[in-house]
Amino acid sequence: MSGAGKPDFFYREAQRLGYVARSAFKVACQSLGPIKNGGLVVGIDLKKVKVPAMHCDSRVQTLCADVMKLPKTSVRELSPQKGFSVILSDMCPLVSGIASKDAALSLELGMQALDLAVGEAALANPNNVTQVEESLVGATTSSDVNGVLKRGGHLVIKLLESEDVQDFNRICKPLFRKASLLRPKATRSSSREIYLICQGLQSQART
Repeated sequence: MSGAGKPDFFYREAQRLGYVARSAFKVACQSLGPIKNGGLVVGIDLKKVKVPAMHCDSRVQTLCADVMKLPKTSVRELSPQKGFSVILSDMCPLVSGIASKDAALSLELGMQALDLAVGEAALANPNNVTQVEESLVGATTSSDVNGVLKRGGHLVIKLLESEDVQDFNRICKPLFRKASLLRPKATRSSSREIYLICQGLQSQART
């Protein structure tokens, strides 16, 4: 709903089309294309989510769990390819109304999502690509140290706007071919939500 609590266009469309939430217009399982193309979408949420059969096929699965408490090896095993081409993080803290606190918690969740995607070793020194590569050489002995995003893959992280978002963006830039910020049209005008789009995981982040 929009700022005053009134249903907006995307809220009404989500209800009409039977989507779980208006956020379906930010990302959609239809991106998989025809079944013959293969692919898999795995949704992990703290609450049990029912997949809308009229819009999604058997390639869409959901898991009720705390993704941040799942070992990376367990998350990786959810994919037949032992890794994911795209990771979408829509995590958001329970909003307290204190802007600075909410933004800090949002960044913490964002960093956890980044760690899940690229691994602890890649984050050891994100501002130096050479040192990132060197740190990853020693990390290959532990599969849970490495991230679950495949080489060349993409990462999208939802954040709450703050002065630190640009710093977060700078952390991601050496790890990906491109990293930029985007505010989707489906985002409510009153919302502070913004998305960090990271494209093309660099070869130094082993998956």
